[in-house]
Amino acid sequence: MLESLSVLKFKFPWRSYQHTLLKHFDSHISDHHFHVIAPPGSGKTILGIEILRRLGKKTLVLAPTLTIRNQWESRLQEFFAKNSSFKNFSFDIKSPSDVTFSTYQSLHAFYKSFEDKEDYFKFFEKHQIETVVLDEAHHLKSAWWTCLMALKNRNSFFTVALTATPPYDSSRTELTKYFTLCGEVDDEIAVPDLVKENDLSPHQDFVYFSKPNDLEINFIVDYRRKIAQFQDDLLQDETFIVFLQNHRFYKNPKTHLDAIYKSTSYFSSVLIFLNACGIAIEQEKLEILGFYKDESIEFPELNLEWLEILLQNLLVTDREQLIEDEHYLSTLEKRLRKLNVFERNQVNFVGEQLLYKSLAYSPSKLKSIVDIVSAESASLGTNLSCVILTDYIRKEFLNTPFSDIETINKIGVLPIFQYVKNYCTHNEDLAVLTGSVVIIHKSILNAFAEIEPLHNFSFVALDHDEAFLEVSPKSKVEKSIVEILTQLFENGTIKVLIGTKSLLGEGWDAPSINSLILASFVGSFVSSNQMRGRAIRKDADKPNKTGNVWHLACVDPTATDGGREVDILKRRFEAFVGVTNTTIPFISNGFDRLNFPETILVDDISELNNQTLEKASQRPLITKKWQVSIGSGTKLTKQVKLLHLGEKPFETQKQVYFFDVVRFFVAELSLTIIWFYFEFILEGVQLIISRGFSYFIYAFLGAFIFRFGYKLYKAVSLYLRYGYLHKRIRKIGLTILDTLNALKFLNTNIQNIEVVAQRVNKGDVVCSLVGANNYENALFSKALIEVLDAIDSPRYLIIKTNLFRKRLKTENFYPVPEIFGNKKENALVFKKYWTKYLGRNKLVFTRQVEGRRLLLKARLFHVYNAFKEVSKEVTVWK
Repeated sequence: MLESLSVLKFKFPWRSYQHTLLKHFDSHISDHHFHVIAPPGSGKTILGIEILRRLGKKTLVLAPTLTIRNQWESRLQEFFAKNSSFKNFSFDIKSPSDVTFSTYQSLHAFYKSFEDKEDYFKFFEKHQIETVVLDEAHHLKSAWWTCLMALKNRNSFFTVALTATPPYDSSRTELTKYFTLCGEVDDEIAVPDLVKENDLSPHQDFVYFSKPNDLEINFIVDYRRKIAQFQDDLLQDETFIVFLQNHRFYKNPKTHLDAIYKSTSYFSSVLIFLNACGIAIEQEKLEILGFYKDESIEFPELNLEWLEILLQNLLVTDREQLIEDEHYLSTLEKRLRKLNVFERNQVNFVGEQLLYKSLAYSPSKLKSIVDIVSAESASLGTNLSCVILTDYIRKEFLNTPFSDIETINKIGVLPIFQYVKNYCTHNEDLAVLTGSVVIIHKSILNAFAEIEPLHNFSFVALDHDEAFLEVSPKSKVEKSIVEILTQLFENGTIKVLIGTKSLLGEGWDAPSINSLILASFVGSFVSSNQMRGRAIRKDADKPNKTGNVWHLACVDPTATDGGREVDILKRRFEAFVGVTNTTIPFISNGFDRLNFPETILVDDISELNNQTLEKASQRPLITKKWQVSIGSGTKLTKQVKLLHLGEKPFETQKQVYFFDVVRFFVAELSLTIIWFYFEFILEGVQLIISRGFSYFIYAFLGAFIFRFGYKLYKAVSLYLRYGYLHKRIRKIGLTILDTLNALKFLNTNIQNIEVVAQRVNKGDVVCSLVGANNYENALFSKALIEVLDAIDSPRYLIIKTNLFRKRLKTENFYPVPEIFGNKKENALVFKKYWTKYLGRNKLVFTRQVEGRRLLLKARLFHVYNAFKEVSKEVTVWK
């Protein structure tokens, strides 16, 4: 160990969750990686310093910003060094010391400065840097990854990765790179642990909905109408129909089997479109899909998702193969571009970019912000500490007169400022803080002067409101504008602060925030979680603080689920753990915990918002819910939830096992049989007397078969295909658990692990491991989701089949999870345990011709769920 690091020592007792994490330090670091997920307020930086101290090697600490970089040095001096006397550090990556603090940008620039990259690697060898600490490691999905991965592949390092939110919403490629560099997650500090230890404040997320203005509604309705008309026209377009009928896949499918098996959704979209046109699909084409002769197929409806797949392939992916039809395809492309559904080589009928942009920056949200600030001010009074974060400044609205406020058509810092200033009372405690625009009320000048002399700044009154002053420094001052306004906000002089996410969203520390309004719509849920973390920090001066976090959503009037904005919020909420709004509260992630109705219509907005404002005002109740919920559990556990998609008539069910209808059908059939039995007995007395008992029996059996034969056949078929769903899910879970154990993925003794599956509200089924650690839970959840979700392209399939099932056409197809499908011997282990729990099956390798044929058939069996969320991973405190 370096002598300079050996003298460092943490000056205070470790919090219980920190102590637990550090207790397993040796086992975690054994693979030269220590990857920790820890929310804001958990002492990530302190943990990182303790880890680098224990490793005792020369260390490079990398942070995303200069502010965070500087925090590392100050935390080391304050919490580890005697009298802040640690000297063996550097901020210059070109002149490293025992501990070097830098940024990802600096390392990337340093890397690019070497023409010969060999010199870059030798530099680290020369300076004997053996530990690299990656703070806020989620940033690594950008270009900064390259210089770090190159270094890791060449030099041997201990990698310590710290993050509040891994970039789970990134592409699979980016996520793979992230975990390759950082290693698998070793441990996670849970938000409930922090609230329990009084290190984070009780808090709740709230969603405030808004209705688009008339212009936006007309735009959306007109957009949808034009697309619907295009779809109708295309279904009647003889030229397009003939074009598809002459497509090589449709005209000569047997000649192009390899291409069809590689692009099954493309081939399916051709068939689905032609079927929607009323064209009968020949049996030979269905046999290519793996269906038996005379087997009837219920084709899915030609929805916009299928039309997207068809046109995406025709206009982009497969275009080079259709060169003879280029003139026609160019004409088709122009039609789509005119509709604004084809941009950057992407067909999109949902309007993800066009409509989302329109709704995300809808000025209707400005009124939502006014409502929230007014309600929070009425609830908290002088204790209000509200921050509003957004993406853009919009300087063109700096001097908008009151008479023109209603003409503001964009959301941003200055539009929000104008609305709050003019529509909220007591606006003298309002301020704006961005990198280029700073505004304060003249009434706080004396408080400002107590921190920095006024003569060091210029103060210019706004054109249409002289009470507000734009502030800028005249020269270099001791304290920056950010520091001054932060101090004024912390001491309560400023009560509402409007700023940009880029300046205040990450690294900015203001623990007094008790109301945060997220008017930011750029970026992933990683940045959303970072911003949210500003409001849930504990405030030492206000021990009873409760943080309200507000999310804004503009509802799409043409969508019953709220539309694209609500959908994005739902995905972001997967990263947020909090207390539910249910009668009996518990701690979970996901949007469902807010207990909104599944259908969110424009007409319901006012009532939903009133309910939300009422809940937000009940801060003591939020604290009580946290206390009750924390007491009911000990740790966060991952569960897989199989979503109840609704029951369809049996004839249209081509899904594999997604509807637990058996028990209800059997109960209905049993009651009907009992009624029939008594009715027939009562009527049969005369029949026994006149014809004899044997005739009565034959008549009974004949009538029974006539009335119930088909229903019995249906019941048997349903049970063979679906079974009792929660029991079957548990058996699949046991199969996965035993396979993980056999292949030595488990560290915990399998005797201490239990698979639990049960039905919950609305018919959903949840399945989880009890007794497993975080890593084992993650492996189990990922594998189970792969088995349950619509089939993509697994290397191996499990087919539950026998002669009886073939005759009843109830074969089931399941993908072998990727973790077991990488090698045949691993897939065979999975098959072994599948046989143990779920009966006879056949293992099929899908990278051969017969396997591809069956894979195509399996995908078509899942076709009704291709565009639905079938299952999802939820995190629950248990």
